[in-house]
Amino acid sequence: MSGPADQHPSLLTWHAGPYLGLDTDATEARIFTCTSTAPPAAAAHITAAPAPFPSDHEQAFHELDLAVALVLNAPQAGRSLDRLVNSHHIHPEGALVFGSLLFVTSRTDAAQFWWQFAAGSGNATAAYLLHLHHLTLGETRDAAHWRGQAESVPSKPRTPCAFQNLTPLLPEDVRRDILARCHEGLHPRLPPALETVINRLTILCDDEDFGEVPQPSPTLAGQLAH
Repeated sequence: MSGPADQHPSLLTWHAGPYLGLDTDATEARIFTCTSTAPPAAAAHITAAPAPFPSDHEQAFHELDLAVALVLNAPQAGRSLDRLVNSHHIHPEGALVFGSLLFVTSRTDAAQFWWQFAAGSGNATAAYLLHLHHLTLGETRDAAHWRGQAESVPSKPRTPCAFQNLTPLLPEDVRRDILARCHEGLHPRLPPALETVINRLTILCDDEDFGEVPQPSPTLAGQLAH
């Protein structure tokens, strides 16, 4: 049986667009370093995959978990989520982050709803998450569709971020734990106090395909950070 690396590129080498810029072998270490005080060596250890998983299905689960963890750890995640609800413009990056929050609280269908919103607005990272999500379900045709969508988004030149001016989405210990769980092959999750914040969000949409879809509140980013 061919391994998952033969079917889709790993996060280490695949270019996921301007939000995460997953285009070098040191991506995980670089993102982690920008969002915590851990040295690069520790970052590489935490984000490195454990031994290869026995099936493509399990490998896709792990890569999706890791991709979501990196989205939530990205230094611009808090600002992106805030702009999703406190701006008059569409911010697909905020929908990407919000969908990832729903994913780690086991609201997979609602996460897919927001990722599709982000991907439909041109976010390549969201399209790649959808690619992995459909692989976990064994839906190879849909997975191929979203991979094609991700690869069709033209890459944009990135300018250095003023990381010191960005507020992390989650407290440092929570971000570290999310990545550590991925390293151990476990599903990332939020601590109960932060999951309660997500549980209290208003349900304004009962979608025919995705069921109950929570909506982000204007104060959500601040509540999660503090």
